[in-house]
Amino acid sequence: MRSAFFAPLARDVSRVILGTAAFIDLPPAVSYELLDAWLGCAGNAIDTARHYSGAEELIGRWLRERRCRDDVVLCTKGAHYDTRTGRSRVNPGEIAADLGRSLTALGVDCVDVYILHRDDPTQPVGPIVEALNDQRAAGRMRTFGASNWTEPRLDEARAYADARGLESFSCSSPQLSLAVPAVEPWPGCVSIHSAHALEWYARTQLSVFAWSSQARGFFAGRTNEHVEEVYGTNQNDERRQRATELAHRLGCTPAQIALAWVLAQPFPTYAIVGPETVAELRDSVSALEIELTAAEVAWLDHG
Repeated sequence: MRSAFFAPLARDVSRVILGTAAFIDLPPAVSYELLDAWLGCAGNAIDTARHYSGAEELIGRWLRERRCRDDVVLCTKGAHYDTRTGRSRVNPGEIAADLGRSLTALGVDCVDVYILHRDDPTQPVGPIVEALNDQRAAGRMRTFGASNWTEPRLDEARAYADARGLESFSCSSPQLSLAVPAVEPWPGCVSIHSAHALEWYARTQLSVFAWSSQARGFFAGRTNEHVEEVYGTNQNDERRQRATELAHRLGCTPAQIALAWVLAQPFPTYAIVGPETVAELRDSVSALEIELTAAEVAWLDHG
């Protein structure tokens, strides 16, 4: 398993991160198999969320039973909007409440990386940054990040923190894959596939924990209403065809090529994958063996 040094934690983090959103629908025994296989592959980072109903509780049981907390970089997310009413929950009170619930569910006193699951651009960044710093100072998280925040909001948060000697976001978790979403997969999502966004990340070198890094199975030929609505465009079909062509030349799969594309960006990237079987997990890990050239990265995206 290839890793990269993540300075905010002063330790290596596996370049592929095990995502657990699928645990909502998987039998617990299968989720345990995936977690065990993950450690067997020398993976160390696990991404979960308060919003992934039951996933934190299952991971907490697994950590206790396997006694492997020190082997795991534990990332969880909170402050997701209320899915019934659409009400935003990105505020100090909801952040503290969700973090407390996550710590209880996971059975830990501190998570390694705490990530805000959504943004609310109507809220000033100041109280949010200060609340996260307070939680970090209290020892409930080691560092924090933002999921689905735009570059201007990340800039604003950084400026606020720098002016007051506070910590700002140490990582960002947007959607990034070789396939470009035609529509938001869910409300409030942010993709960084645009030239402007990619240039911003290349300039700032902010670490990216990319979700849907394999476009929900698009490059593996998975098809359903959601995948077709989000990724079913002529441009993405062409990207998949180029990935297939390169995969034939390199002796791998198109899904592995697509994952290698994410990991080849000119800024620190960690790709979150959501396998539903151990075979899918191992297929994703094998993508770490692929080294794409700059010319191949550009060709896969633009032809």
